[in-house]
Amino acid sequence: MERKIETKCVMSGYRPGNGDPRQMPIIQSTTWKYDTSEFMGKLFDLEEAGYFYTRLQNPTNDNVAAKICDMEGGAAAMLTSSGQAANFFAVFNICTCGDHFISSSSIYGGTFNLFGVSMAKMGIECTFVDQDLPLEELQKFVKPNTKCIFAETIVNPTVNVLDFEKFATLAHSNGIPLIIDNTFATPVNCRPFEFGADIVTHSTTKYMDGHGCQVGGCIVDSGNFDWMAHAEKFPGMCTPDESYHGITYATKFGKAAFITKATAQLMRDFGSIQSPQNAFYLNLGLESLHVRMERHCSNALAVAKFLEANDKIAWVNYPDLESSKYHALQQKYLPKGSSGVLCFGLKADRAATEKFMDALKLADIETHVADAHTCLLHPASHTHRQLSDEQLRAGGIAPDLIRFSVGIENVDDIIADIQQALDQI
Repeated sequence: MERKIETKCVMSGYRPGNGDPRQMPIIQSTTWKYDTSEFMGKLFDLEEAGYFYTRLQNPTNDNVAAKICDMEGGAAAMLTSSGQAANFFAVFNICTCGDHFISSSSIYGGTFNLFGVSMAKMGIECTFVDQDLPLEELQKFVKPNTKCIFAETIVNPTVNVLDFEKFATLAHSNGIPLIIDNTFATPVNCRPFEFGADIVTHSTTKYMDGHGCQVGGCIVDSGNFDWMAHAEKFPGMCTPDESYHGITYATKFGKAAFITKATAQLMRDFGSIQSPQNAFYLNLGLESLHVRMERHCSNALAVAKFLEANDKIAWVNYPDLESSKYHALQQKYLPKGSSGVLCFGLKADRAATEKFMDALKLADIETHVADAHTCLLHPASHTHRQLSDEQLRAGGIAPDLIRFSVGIENVDDIIADIQQALDQI
């Protein structure tokens, strides 16, 4: 019987047997001992299942990855040291020097720089597109060497919502996979595989952890993309890997091919492994994720409605508001709610905006988002302060944009805090 997402948050992944510890053990060991050289050799040939070095795999990490995989409805998953590492691995696993991929231009700034600057130095070209363009316009950006398409379920920081089915149609009509960063929605509010995505990534540092105590990432593969049907596009998946004894991942590992390759090649060579201790913290956060997401969304909607009605607020963007440009997409893809993140601007200049933020007493100014605590950030004053207002607009970020991450405190207290800060400008 398929369990509900709430039960998966608590029960999936680690399942203790008779006499086993009820809490998932932290396997704080770099290595494992085996009785024969022959068996260990088979591990390195991927002929046997098991562990030989934590840089590649660890039982604690695998238990948590299995939980997230089950929550997303995937076939295989792996943890990484950060969400940035997860996005890099997901794309680099199928792109190499001379390849091209497409990304929505409305993505987290760190990912934008990874794709547009760092991966360009590796000879991998990324074309950034307006995700709201019609399908026929998006098709014009596809090239013969395009290997994948990347986008976010809910954009950080503008909270725009992606039209999954449009992007899935674009990807699959061109024989390439769709990769979705599902960080803000989490599988509690959206499961992208149900709408045509092939691979999902997460920054587990955000809602999945929910308490700001660990940095991590995750990649989940649906197992649905047929690599061999497009073998000429994906030689790394569909031809022998001479660095691993001539293994052809797509034929040997089936639905686990993508994750196996990412582990055997990328984790082996780049070493961006999640620490077992951090994976343990992440699992504690996952157990309450379904409860927290419901509160985050209800609180955020109440805050958004308060802001929308306030005469000191210039604009509000929150997909759950009926006035939002993205409300129809939210209702279609995120009917339980989008997330606890919204953005807004004041009828004020940058100095007054900073004064408002400084006057807040409950909400914290910090470089974080999607946390149990209410927090906020003003990109023009903080993460993007080196840019002019014109450069901010060119990057899709309004100069007055405040990213407000609504926590799980009492919503009346959150609103009262905003009101007293507004009263001071």
